[in-house]
Amino acid sequence: MPSRKKTSMFAAAFCTCVSSFMVICVVLATPHWVSSEVRFSRTGSNVTISLTYGLFSGTCQQFVDAGIQMSKTTFQVAEALSSSRSRSLNVATIVVLVLALLSSLLSSGFTCTNAVSNPYQTFLGPIGVYTWNCLCGVLILIAMILFPVNVEANSLSQELAYGCSSSQQTPLGSKHTYGYSYWIMLLILFLNLASLIIIYFYDHARYSKKKEQERPIENAPKDVILF
Repeated sequence: MPSRKKTSMFAAAFCTCVSSFMVICVVLATPHWVSSEVRFSRTGSNVTISLTYGLFSGTCQQFVDAGIQMSKTTFQVAEALSSSRSRSLNVATIVVLVLALLSSLLSSGFTCTNAVSNPYQTFLGPIGVYTWNCLCGVLILIAMILFPVNVEANSLSQELAYGCSSSQQTPLGSKHTYGYSYWIMLLILFLNLASLIIIYFYDHARYSKKKEQERPIENAPKDVILF
């Protein structure tokens, strides 16, 4: 059985890993990654299309300068995308987040195992927790880079806005505001870092204790050691 100190520290790390897993689920499920306003010019007036969307679905609403407001509609991102580059980056972001979800799940399993037992395999100990937490953090960073690249470089909002418009129009510009579904990925990074710090302090304390136990033997007289 593990010591009380090991159980408490790995239990704390388990809580951070489970929290990270739950936040990734929220990130994938919520459609509040970005809110965009795309302006179009057409004969006689300008049109503004307001969109709020995530990786899977979103909503859009059309406004005309004359004050006319169309009803809000819901759309599926995958169906609304026509560009292969935009679709590929969107799929890549989803895959990266799913891999981060699996990494977080494995990290939760490793910390839970160490909280209730002493696994013999080295990789099932702190090294495994370090590996899966670092991998999860790296994947989250990649997702945080891929999505803005898709929005800014591939004009993702503008492409989605065309699907919400009733006629072909000339784009005038767009502006974007990233929502909580995007920014809470910073919380995932913080939780991964917290888990790494907890395990590091446990590992460091265990190493220091081991060295202290070896020191009396190293400093003992040779005749005592021989005896």
